[in-house]
Amino acid sequence: MEQQPINKKEIVISLKNLSKSFGEQHVLTDINLEVYKGENVALLGKSGSGKSVLIKLIVGLLKPTEGEIIVMDKNVNQISSIELNKLRLKIGFSFQSSALYDSMNIYENLAFPLKMNVKNLSSGDVKQAVEEALTEVGLIDKIKQMPSDLSGGQRKRIGIARTLIMKPEIMLYDEPTSGLDPITSAEINNLIIDVQKKYKTSAIIITHDLTCARNTSNRCAVLLEGKILKAGTFEEVFQTENEQIKSFYNYNFIQ
Repeated sequence: MEQQPINKKEIVISLKNLSKSFGEQHVLTDINLEVYKGENVALLGKSGSGKSVLIKLIVGLLKPTEGEIIVMDKNVNQISSIELNKLRLKIGFSFQSSALYDSMNIYENLAFPLKMNVKNLSSGDVKQAVEEALTEVGLIDKIKQMPSDLSGGQRKRIGIARTLIMKPEIMLYDEPTSGLDPITSAEINNLIIDVQKKYKTSAIIITHDLTCARNTSNRCAVLLEGKILKAGTFEEVFQTENEQIKSFYNYNFIQ
């Protein structure tokens, strides 16, 4: 699929010499990575490689042991809690589990972040925003249903719609195709590209799914045992003699 042009003159996420340890356990070591405006970067790695910890560091849920995190020109670990909360409103997070509220129908799930974070919206404004977000992900017909009525793929789409309703500038996707069949995975991959193009988002896509990485990203970074072994286009990363990267590729063989 044709990729969105990126602006290499504007860096929206910059990780410099980033390390994170929990006691004697070194989870991330000397991470250096930049994400440009309008770019999708796939962060590839096995379970336990530190991918989710890296995301929590980026949004300030964890503090690094060493290094610097700059998001949209803000040093995440030096700004006030008020500034951090404002920054987080510009970041959409698509959880692996979709993280929908089971007690709310789909309309209520999408309306909730708007009502919590945007003041002085009329009920008509909220309704319009919810309908637009559901239309974007092709599920406007599910607006009155409960999350339990939906398939796994539909819940993923609704989760993405709930992040889009806040018009984020950065998207963070956590294993967006995990547990989905190939056809539904392809639909989610297409949606990620559509979001990038329409909303001009920049994104980090955490995944171990090589098909997802190849189809949705401008660049990939392979994170194994807490270190980025290589970054570049999908072809650049996997045209390598590095045995760890070759082993990761073969383990996740693309059909």
